[in-house]
Amino acid sequence: MNNPSQNQISLEKQLAKMQKDLVRLKWYAGSLTLVFVAVFFLAFTDSGITRFKEISAERINIVESNGQLRMVIANKERSPEVLAYGKPLTPPIPGANRPGLVFYNDEGTENGGLVFMGGKDSTGKYHATGHLSFDQYNQNQVLYLTYSDENGAQKTGLNVDDWQTSPLFWDFRAEYKKAQKMPDSPKKDSLLKKLMEPTPGVKAVAQRVFVGKDVNKTAMVTLADRMGKPRLQMLVDSNGTAKLNFLDEHGKVTYSLPK
Repeated sequence: MNNPSQNQISLEKQLAKMQKDLVRLKWYAGSLTLVFVAVFFLAFTDSGITRFKEISAERINIVESNGQLRMVIANKERSPEVLAYGKPLTPPIPGANRPGLVFYNDEGTENGGLVFMGGKDSTGKYHATGHLSFDQYNQNQVLYLTYSDENGAQKTGLNVDDWQTSPLFWDFRAEYKKAQKMPDSPKKDSLLKKLMEPTPGVKAVAQRVFVGKDVNKTAMVTLADRMGKPRLQMLVDSNGTAKLNFLDEHGKVTYSLPK
């Protein structure tokens, strides 16, 4: 029969073993928790993929990893103001007026978008617009598809424009807005003309190509000079009559086929 001292030694050994087993159990539980958290994190974060069947949102910002804006999808009220290098223009072009998508380049400057609107007013007249555009670097749109309908007066087509390379669009716009606010005078007229035609025979902005249909339901291809003056037109009117016109700088037809 064991004496009390032997029983005490045996009990102490059992307690020591239990403490070691408890420590091992804690390590095991902690390790298992870390593994579970890591798997969860990798599954829902590192993969970068989360699936939704449906999302309702007033605005979604698409950004780079550093937070820089690349695209905004928004309703009318949440649509952004125009940005250049990530900052509003001076004077600003406010937002809250163009539902759709807005694109931004690598420097955070707006460079195109897709907008669409339409509806009836209190008199029952309707309007509808669809517009997909791409902007010249640091300038305004130079390639765009537009559908515009003012209660049946409809114009639809592909447009290609020229924009000057300098000054920058927002600087040009600020100077033009400033000139518009001047009192009517020959000085104001001269300044506005200089802004719109900085080089003789070359406009600051000019529509060079139009392929589409005008408000008279004439299908056309129009090529213009650097002043935006149509110089060559290929037309098929609403009655199906086809014509090819050559025009001078004043808009006068100089040669036409068929004669």
